[in-house]
Amino acid sequence: MELVDKLILLFQYLFLGVFQGFTEPIPISSSGHLVILRDLFNLELGGLMFEVFVNFGSLIAVLIVYRNDLIRLIKNGWGFLFQNQRDQETSNDFRFIVYLIIGTIPAAVLGIVFGDWIENTFGESAKLVGITLIITGIALWIIRNLKGSKGDGDLSIWDVLIIGFAQAVALMPGISRSGATIVAAMLIGTKKATALRFSFLLYIPVSLGTVVLNIDEFINSGVFSTMLIPYLLAFLGSIVASYFALKWFINVMKEGNLKYFAFYCFIVGALVFLFL
Repeated sequence: MELVDKLILLFQYLFLGVFQGFTEPIPISSSGHLVILRDLFNLELGGLMFEVFVNFGSLIAVLIVYRNDLIRLIKNGWGFLFQNQRDQETSNDFRFIVYLIIGTIPAAVLGIVFGDWIENTFGESAKLVGITLIITGIALWIIRNLKGSKGDGDLSIWDVLIIGFAQAVALMPGISRSGATIVAAMLIGTKKATALRFSFLLYIPVSLGTVVLNIDEFINSGVFSTMLIPYLLAFLGSIVASYFALKWFINVMKEGNLKYFAFYCFIVGALVFLFL
C-alpha cells in the first residue's frame, strides 16, 4: 500500500501542475480554479509555496514563447542605455521596458500590503471565487468584439498604469490576471497583439518578484527534503501545459473567440456559487 500511496501522490501533484499550468495563461483564473479544486475534491494543495513553485513553471513557458521579443528588448534596451542608439525602434523598445517596470508597481505594492488579507479572505471561500469568476466573464464579454489601434509604441504612461492596476485587481482568486490585463488594454484601445504581448511580458517581473520574495521561506520549508519529486513533477507539468495553453490562447485571440471564455466563467462561477 505504501507504494500505491506514493504513486497516487505523484499523480496528484502532476495533475495539479498540469492543471495550474493550463489555466494560468488563459483568462479563467488559475488561482481561482485551485480553490475550486481544493473544495471539490478535498485536496491538500501545498499552500502558497506550491502555487509559487508551479507559477514559476508557467513563467518559464512564457519566457520560451516570448523569447524573441525578450531578446530584442534586452538588446535594444542595452543599446539605448550604453551604446547611444536612438533610432525609433530602439527608443520604442526602451520605453516599452520602462512601461513594463511601471506597470508592475501597482501589483507589487498591493501584493505586499494586502497579500495576506487577500489570501485569507478570497483563498478560503469558493463562493467568493464563484462571484469573481462571473465578474471575469462579464469583463471578457464586454471586450469580445473590440479592435484597438494602439501598437507597442503608442502606449502612454496612463495606459500602462491602468493595465498595472488591472493586474493588481487580479491578485484576487477568480479574477484572471491575463484576462484583467488584456481587458484593460483592449478597453484603452490597444491592438490584440499589443495587449497580449504587454500582458504576458508584464507577468515576468511579477512572477520573478514573487519567487524572489518567497525563495528563503521555500528553502527553509523542508520541501526539498520531503517533497522534491512531487514538486518537480508538478513543475515540469506546469511548464509543458502553460506552453501549449499560451500558444493556443494566442490563436484564440487572433480569431476573436474570447466569448467562449466568458461563457465558461459564467457557467463555472454560477455552479460554484450555488453548490460549493
